[in-house]
Amino acid sequence: MSPEIIGAIGLLCMIAMVMLRVPVALAMLGVGLVGFGAVTAPIGAVQMLKDLPVDVLAKYDFSAIPLFILMGVFASHSGMAGKLFDATRTIFGGVRGSLGIAGIGSSGIFASISGSSLATASTMTKVALPQMEKYGYQPGFACGILAAGGTLGIMIPPSIALLVYAILTQQSVGDMFIAGFLPGMLGMVMYSITVMVMVRWKPHLARRGEPTSLKAKLLSLTGLIPFSFIFIVIIAGIFFGLFTPTEGAAVGAFVSWAYAFVKGMRLDGLKQSLIETLALSAVVFFMLLGAEALGYFISVSRLSYTLATWIGTLDVSPMIVLICILIMYFLLGLFMDALAMLVITIPVVYPIIVALGFDPVWFGIIAVLTVELGLITPPMGMNIFVIKAMAPHIKLSDMFRGVAPFIVSDLIRLVILVAFPAISLVLLT
Repeated sequence: MSPEIIGAIGLLCMIAMVMLRVPVALAMLGVGLVGFGAVTAPIGAVQMLKDLPVDVLAKYDFSAIPLFILMGVFASHSGMAGKLFDATRTIFGGVRGSLGIAGIGSSGIFASISGSSLATASTMTKVALPQMEKYGYQPGFACGILAAGGTLGIMIPPSIALLVYAILTQQSVGDMFIAGFLPGMLGMVMYSITVMVMVRWKPHLARRGEPTSLKAKLLSLTGLIPFSFIFIVIIAGIFFGLFTPTEGAAVGAFVSWAYAFVKGMRLDGLKQSLIETLALSAVVFFMLLGAEALGYFISVSRLSYTLATWIGTLDVSPMIVLICILIMYFLLGLFMDALAMLVITIPVVYPIIVALGFDPVWFGIIAVLTVELGLITPPMGMNIFVIKAMAPHIKLSDMFRGVAPFIVSDLIRLVILVAFPAISLVLLT
């Protein structure tokens, strides 16, 4: 049996295991080890099992992941989110749909610190949903706003998804963060426009917010200072070469802890934050370990090389191939977790993208955006289920109806970014 056939069988087995609810990380690790041993020799799989955990966990770049998670946990536990929502609500006071726009804006800003879509969605739901229901927002629409706002965490830097993509493809983490900034801001603007369009088209979805004075708006800007300071320090430091992304994550985590300490966090809060960070980091690192094993297997089986060579012989344009890959990501997103989708597919897809001549940084942005759609589309819709767990009194069907306009907005944004790659790359020139 040829190595390519073994590779294809291995991928099919992995897909079957995932469909049978085997944890994604375990499915990737098992298939990677068994497949590597089948292509090389059983002793090779044993050797890989011995060396791989050390190779993955000892990588300097990977140390940024728990630091970014810790930064987001500190921000969540310090009360930053509540002040952020109050500030954005005051700034947009008097505008129809102001609470919805505030929910989008505060989610986007919080995402720039947390780096996680699920953390952003859960935190902002606790803060914003009671206020939105109090002021007459249709519950499903309110949940749709917060679910969509949570997806901004996967794109706005520092993003764990962009960090993982950069590490898997050996791209510059700083370049990926900088390239994600404008697409993330574009998403925030388009979501806000979607809110304004929907509340004008269907006024029953939301009431006009209470007007606020210019003085109140200016005073509310103080609520943005902690986030703005941390974000500027991290991004400016990386952009101007003052420190690496890993060092930036450490600086951000320290500043977030200092703010939390000033606001009253003591030993118990610090202990809880560290436990939460360790739990989340363990999940991510187990996935990365499985992805590395799968990547070695795909490499020795030459499956990705064979696929890239075969696609190169097809009489279709590279753009058609790219569109097919994005459609595959969208369909996978209906059933799989976003991060799991990236670590499973990148070892197979990335060599094809490089062979077709596409910019790998630009592809990373549009791939992550397509993966982001899976966070709010049924039947998986992880952000929706996170919000459902926090608001059990709201029907799941109402939540999915409420988020539908934002799915359309994301599809439009994807078309824009595919048509105009400069939006992602202009800050790198």
